[in-house]
Amino acid sequence: MIVTRSPLRITFGGGGTDLPSYYREHGGFLISAAIDKFVYITVFDNFTPEYLVRYSSNERVASFDQIKHPIVREACRLTGATKGGIEIVSMADIPAGTGLGSSGSFTTALLKALHTRERNVIHPQDLAEQACHIEIDLLKEPIGKQDQYIAAYGGITCFEFCKDDTVKALPLRLSDEIRGNLEDSLMLFFTGFSRSASETLKDQDDKTKKSDPDMISNLHYVKELGLQSKEMLEDGQLDQFGAIMHEHWMHKRKRSGNMSNSKIDQWYELGMRSGATGGKLIGAGGGGFLMFHTSDKKRLRHAMLEAGLREVRFRFDFEGTKVIAQ
Repeated sequence: MIVTRSPLRITFGGGGTDLPSYYREHGGFLISAAIDKFVYITVFDNFTPEYLVRYSSNERVASFDQIKHPIVREACRLTGATKGGIEIVSMADIPAGTGLGSSGSFTTALLKALHTRERNVIHPQDLAEQACHIEIDLLKEPIGKQDQYIAAYGGITCFEFCKDDTVKALPLRLSDEIRGNLEDSLMLFFTGFSRSASETLKDQDDKTKKSDPDMISNLHYVKELGLQSKEMLEDGQLDQFGAIMHEHWMHKRKRSGNMSNSKIDQWYELGMRSGATGGKLIGAGGGGFLMFHTSDKKRLRHAMLEAGLREVRFRFDFEGTKVIAQ
């Protein structure tokens, strides 16, 4: 039995500039942080020639190319796990569709497990690229590369997405004190809305491919805010980072009418009135988690819980995708 896990993530700045439609023309930059909420994959060798795949559905098929789950099917093909006799089970600390990058975490954890079964050693860079290849190149999902890379690497990491499709990953330079203060000043609240990111991201992707001036300008500005966030975080200016995060969210909302809704807007405004210095909706928008930066967690927690939102407490994860049992 092989068990792997991949962390989910939160984004600190530059989100959206990791889509190929943008970075291949302009270059992208963002800061992402892995958190201690995980997607788990378990792979067993069973005693039949079939594939058993258990996620939100159950599949039992004779060959890998009959697997309906597209990521599982293509991961088996890519890693050479094509002879059957495998049972694959997935679990997660937080459900999909909540904006924390679960698809990228699922894909990296699955690839890591299958590579381990096939006795292949794989570097995080290659793991992330293979996950991107499956989701973006093969399955044509209108998504970026952030989720796969931060899941593979872990930590609080700056990613530069180059025009030639290469990705540079460097840890954010934070002292232990700043890192601890940052971790202690962030809060996550579940809005109760789950959604697929594909519709919102497809709208952004289509407009970017058409060189829509408003979309391109928006993404340019968001990339600049990501670079400013890097500077504020490394200098320990966390309140200023919170203010940049607020500015980021105000511009992100303009990308699509599906980015927010009246309830999310109300909760965000409540958070800002209740001690937050800034915040944003994590992920492509439309639902999932609101993240706030605050120096008054007690006040903010009370206000959001009174409004009916559920808090999810977290710490940063610095291990990335890994095998936890074999």
